[in-house]
Amino acid sequence: KARGHGAVGIGLCRTEHMFFADNRISAMRRMILAESPEERQDALNVLLPFQKEDFIGIFKSMHGLPVTIRLLDPPLHEFLPHTDEEIIHVAHELGVPAKVMRNKVLNLKEFNPMLGHRGCRLGITHPEITRMQARAILEAAAELHCQGVDVIPEIMIPLVGTSEEFRHQAKIIREVAAEVFENYCTPSVDYKIGTMIEVPRATLVADQIAQDAEFFSFGTNDLTQMTYGYSRDDAAKFMIHYLDEKLLPYDPFQTIDMDGVGQLVKLAKEKGRAVNPDLKVGICGEHGGDPISIGFCYNIGLDYVSCSPFRVPIARLAAAQAELRAQAEKMVPA
Repeated sequence: KARGHGAVGIGLCRTEHMFFADNRISAMRRMILAESPEERQDALNVLLPFQKEDFIGIFKSMHGLPVTIRLLDPPLHEFLPHTDEEIIHVAHELGVPAKVMRNKVLNLKEFNPMLGHRGCRLGITHPEITRMQARAILEAAAELHCQGVDVIPEIMIPLVGTSEEFRHQAKIIREVAAEVFENYCTPSVDYKIGTMIEVPRATLVADQIAQDAEFFSFGTNDLTQMTYGYSRDDAAKFMIHYLDEKLLPYDPFQTIDMDGVGQLVKLAKEKGRAVNPDLKVGICGEHGGDPISIGFCYNIGLDYVSCSPFRVPIARLAAAQAELRAQAEKMVPA
């Protein structure tokens, strides 16, 4: 769909959706219920071929174009049952006592899961998850590369707020890459490691992160949530009043807040490029398909926007219009 509408790559491949299929969710839940790294690894070994198969299909479809893959992002409780009826059913399916399942669900429950144990924090506490995903991505890439497919993988570490978090996860990915490429016909595949900038602190220390990162992708949905302190899921309850009373010119989850969130994006781009002039920078989220937001991204010098496949034609048109406006402004009357 995306290629048919003129997309020139994938800006955000969300890997968590790959785990919800019927033949995968059980292994995912076993991984979450694991009491030891060995048990967790056994479950991840079941998930590895499924992930690899998905990436092979994606890379084939995007032959010659970059594919940005985000490592596991949501909190683990999202993969577990919630009601008593569901807990009993899943416990029976996995062959574990319902009490064990219920305790695990309670232990993983968080007061504010969107600010909790998710993103790179999962990979730091459970590095075997990062290893499995990196292996699936890089084995798929190496396999296809040996078959003559032009593969351009970009591995994205989510929710980074410090350079130390990024380096921790990037080190694991590079170690896996070295192991993988030893076993294939090619010494290496040209892959990149970058991060999704969605924590306000990351925009302020972007120069530190850019010392190791090869690309930034601004996750403007979460960046807007954390900058405003508005819950994206709950803001609808008061947003209509803010718009009616002219307290906001537009919904900041639909059109980027240029004076606040936009300035953080601009600052991070400038700080990152000052350290790494070749840093690739773009955005993903609702704003990537909004014409006003796309014009802003063009004006501050971002490289690309990412949006849903169905919004690609609008995004391309908005980008072309931004380019024409910039050219017109440079023209001097005779």
